Order: sequence, then C-alpha cells, then structure tokens
Amino acid sequence: MADPKGFLKVPERELPKRRPVPVRIMDWKEVYEQSDPATVRKQAGRCMDCGIPFCHQGCPLGNLIPEWNDLMWRGEGRSAIERLHATNNFPEFTGRLCPAPCESSCVLGINQPAVTIKQVEVSIIDQAFANGWVESHPPERLTGKTVAVVGSGPAGLAAAQQLTRAGHTVAVYERDDRIGGLLRYGIPDFKMEKKHLDIRLKQMQDEGTRFRAGVNIGVDISWDELRARYDAVVIATGAMVPRDLPIPGRDFSGVHFAMEYLVQANRVGAGDMVSDQITAEDKHVVVLGGGDTGADCIGTAHRQGAASVTNLAIGTQPAGERPEHQPWPMMPTLFEVASAHEEGGNREYLVSTVEFLSNEAGEVRAIRVAETEFVDGRRVPKSGTEREIPADLVLLALGFTGPEGETLESQFQLPFTGRGNVAREHDYQTNQPGVFVAGDAGRGQSLIVWAIAEGRAAAAAVDQYLEGETQLPFPVRPTDQPISL
Repeated sequence: MADPKGFLKVPERELPKRRPVPVRIMDWKEVYEQSDPATVRKQAGRCMDCGIPFCHQGCPLGNLIPEWNDLMWRGEGRSAIERLHATNNFPEFTGRLCPAPCESSCVLGINQPAVTIKQVEVSIIDQAFANGWVESHPPERLTGKTVAVVGSGPAGLAAAQQLTRAGHTVAVYERDDRIGGLLRYGIPDFKMEKKHLDIRLKQMQDEGTRFRAGVNIGVDISWDELRARYDAVVIATGAMVPRDLPIPGRDFSGVHFAMEYLVQANRVGAGDMVSDQITAEDKHVVVLGGGDTGADCIGTAHRQGAASVTNLAIGTQPAGERPEHQPWPMMPTLFEVASAHEEGGNREYLVSTVEFLSNEAGEVRAIRVAETEFVDGRRVPKSGTEREIPADLVLLALGFTGPEGETLESQFQLPFTGRGNVAREHDYQTNQPGVFVAGDAGRGQSLIVWAIAEGRAAAAAVDQYLEGETQLPFPVRPTDQPISL
C-alpha cells in the first residue's frame, strides 16, 4: 500500500488550481492548470491501508484504486497505467468528466477529506500519454466474427475496443460526421479538450476497430439490414430524447434544448461553419436545470459573451455536507460549485417556470416564474409569488427521458421498459438473438463511468454469444434504473 501514515502526514486534500476566471473565459481550453507531480504523489500517498477498499464498490468499473495510488506514490507511473487500464479503457475521460462516486465511498472520507482519486487517475493517464506508455493492442488472432456497434459514445467505444482486442472485426457506426457521440459534441472543450478523444480513437484504429461516421442506422441502413450483415449488433445510442417543458410560450424563438446549443458551440470550436448559430453573445441567458448539462451551458454562455446568466432549479438547494439519509459509503447529493459557476451568473433554487413571454416578433423576452411549493408531494408554483426575469435566450437542461426508439420499434420490434429504455436481459441481450444493448440506451441517462462499465460488460456478453465462452471482464449487470452507490 501507499505510505501507511500518509493520511496523517498530509491531512489536506489538494487539487490543481483552476486558471483565473478572467483568463479562462477568453478561450475554450481546460480550466485546470497543469498538475504538480510532487503534489499528486503526496495525494496518492494519503490512500489508507484500509483493509476493505470501499472505493472498489463506489466505482462501477471496479478500478483497483489502492493499487495504482500506491504505484503513483512510489513513482512507478508505467505500472500504474497498466493497473488502471486493466479495468478502465478510457481514464482520460473519467478522470475529467466522472463525478467520482469512488471518492464518496473512500474510507478516509469518513472523518477526513477523501483521497483525490479522480485527480490521481487523470494524472496517471496524462503522464502515460506524455511518455508514450499507451500502446496499441491488436488481437493476436482473428475469430472471423463481425460485430456492429451503433453509437460512438463511451459505452459504444468501450464495447468496440474490448471486442476488437478479443479478435472480432468491429465496425462502429455514428450518425454524426465525427466519432465520439456526446464526448465529441456534448462536452465543452473547457471540460475536456477533444485531443484526448482523438488520441484514443487513433489507438483504436491501430488495433483494428473500424469507424463509420455519418451513417444513421434506421435511415441510411435499416436495423434489419445491419443485423443481416453482422454476427452481432450492440446498440449504444445513448438516451438523447430531452425532457421538455410544455408551458405557454414554449414555441417562441429563443427557447432551445441545451443540446441544440452545446452541439453547435462544439462544432464551431472544431472549426465548422454553423449557419444561424444559437449564441449567447450580448444576451440575457436563462438556463433551466441545475445539473452538469446546465453548468456546461453556463460556461459556454460566459465564453460567448452573455450579458447575464441566470440558472434556475425547481428543487431545493442541496446540502453542503453529507446528509444523514445518505450516509457513507453512499454517493450523496451535495451543493457543488462547478468551474462554470465560479465564472459568474446567478443561481436560484425553488423557482418554478410558469410561462415564456415574447415581444411582438415572437422572440422570447422574459420568463415568468414563481416560488416552488410542495402540495401532496408535488412541486407547484406558489400563487402570488410571480415575477419576471429578462431572457433573450432560454436553454432547457432538464435531463433526458430515454433513447430515440422509433426505428428500433418499427424495424426491429424491440420492446421498451416502462422507463422508456430498450428492454434487455442480464446478459445485455434483447429479445432479438445477437442484438445487445449497452449504456444509457438500456440504462437511462447515467454517469460516464457506468457507460464504460456497461460497454465492457456487454462486450463480454457478445464474446460469449459468439464464441461460447469469454475471458473478457463482466464488471456490472444491467438494471432498469441507475444505482446510487
């Protein structure tokens, strides 16, 4: 283990500094400054010899966290990345984007600040890329079996890499013009620059994975035709149907889903020309929804030069410390200040949106809101508390309701669960033999670490279906709803 007295010698939790706000809102680069290797080593040394590493339970991937913490503390970075890659295909993604349920279940976190697991993780992979330690692993033999993976987000990419390394010929289909799914077009560069995605895709190509961008399965190629071409199909299309807000004025110009806005911003950042781009420049922006997607909209609006940014949430403000009903090692719901919140704007809670108001041209000019009250367990606007908030651009970041399933139902006759997800069994297989579902399409909108874990597990199920047995890991089993650890 790492220094057995490390948590006593270094009781403080130290993370890399974020770049100054006036500087970072002038560009789209990642907000964190470069990690200090000496600091990372000291922080890794805080990992305890706790006997039962509950962080393993907190991480759906089963990351061997104490082992690579120990290796980083000893300065053995190359061995650390080998242990990290043993369970996680893409630590450069999770180390930047995952909310780190592992840290919530860290034993040290019972009475001290938890180990900076996420920061150690991203430091390991960044060091490995910088030193050329991340190598391609093409299969030693080909099985002659073919697999189509539909969707190139974290679940689809994880499944594809595992299956390619197992010797199958894998093609990843993506309807967008570039590979990456939400990693490409949903995540702003200030959270993860796309160079990290591109270098991983290059590794996968070198291993033999084939990418087919700009192909919309169900439209360009029918699902039945795809199934006939391949020995197995993995559906990893995500859960991209946004939750709407059907109130008066919803159709006014200037009211958009968050992903409409973020995708366009990412395309412009990639150098594309976007006609009639939705932009926050010189506008009063209101973001509805207090989650990560809402924070991404806030940070993007700041960089586009918004006149003001207001973030509204219908619920109560989460607690600043772990509440009693979410004891360790559960992942608590806490009030968080993301980098985007540091950059300005106003956050309000217990605010219900009543209607959108427009000018004579049919463009949104304000929203009418009221205080939220709870009636029979329902959140409703409180009468007599109405007020207006100026708004030239309203972004709906209210979550997602499930996968786009029209063609899956009509062409494939796949059943859906009551929660709107594609139905599947414990081996990730649907009612169609050889057709599997991984990630948010079968689970519902969840964390990136769950997507990668399900992609790895679904790959094991596919390999077993094709070969009769598998040596691939099976970290998690399907569930109809996200699990809170």
